[in-house]
Amino acid sequence: MDIEAYDQIRSGGAGIYEQRRGLIAVWGKEAVQFLDGMITNDMKTLRDGEQMYAAFPNAQGRLVAVVRVLCEGDRFLIETEEATREKLYQNLFRFTFAGDFFVEDLSEQYAYFEVFGPIDDVFETNVGAKFEGAIAFQAKHGAAYFVPNHLSAELRSFLVDENGCVAIDDELHETLRIESGIAKYGVDMDETTIVPELGIDEMISYTKGCYIGQEIIARIHFRGHVAKRLTGLTCDADLDRDAFDAGGTPAFQSAELLAAEGKSAGKITSVTYSPKLEKYIALAFVRYDFLAEGTELKSDGQKATVTNLPFVS
Repeated sequence: MDIEAYDQIRSGGAGIYEQRRGLIAVWGKEAVQFLDGMITNDMKTLRDGEQMYAAFPNAQGRLVAVVRVLCEGDRFLIETEEATREKLYQNLFRFTFAGDFFVEDLSEQYAYFEVFGPIDDVFETNVGAKFEGAIAFQAKHGAAYFVPNHLSAELRSFLVDENGCVAIDDELHETLRIESGIAKYGVDMDETTIVPELGIDEMISYTKGCYIGQEIIARIHFRGHVAKRLTGLTCDADLDRDAFDAGGTPAFQSAELLAAEGKSAGKITSVTYSPKLEKYIALAFVRYDFLAEGTELKSDGQKATVTNLPFVS
């Protein structure tokens, strides 16, 4: 991992990571009504220039995709992971013959830059004025920009040369992702995940009308609780950065978590070493009875302590 880049970001600087992401546009007279029947958040409250987190569930309340939705005039831009882009697009497109709305996959037309850093410094709402056609999303860890492919080099130069962003490689991005408590599809969540298990309350409205999967999600909320939820774990082992950089073995070898009495308590999904915290950290699905912060669990004999997300704000 690039420790110099990590230290710059965690000491108040910023870094950029380039990857493929999905960008889908929906517009038309019935676009709000259509999306409101498909998505967990309340589309009717979204105003021009605003964005919201949401999820697309299936009829069983299980995850199709986690998204950010941006209202841009009379169209809605839906941002999601590359791993869920095609499934989400097909899920939306199949309904286009049933209403007055349109769906287009814009992903191949844009380059994507994810920025880690202080939000006030890196989130530029008028980036479209500087780079024609660019689209800005605010994130908890910074910002994200879609820019037309032909402007990608120009935006990269703007972020790196003019604003001092450092380049983030794959290994560093994984550490920043986990420290920020960001779940990754296919690693920390998949089509078996029930949406409330992600613990992102802001992406679910429990007061809006019906949508696909709403009955299951509402029943969990009003009549009980999830059986498990994504949370953080810290390992108290005395490990240093140098050992990790030299290829030290991560403390969490096993994905299985056990409570003190030997009961199954959940499973680990992602692990990294946090230089800032000077310990190993993990994302894990932990059973409800063991979710309280400070609960001590074990993995492969190694003590792990339940920790609220994010690890690093």
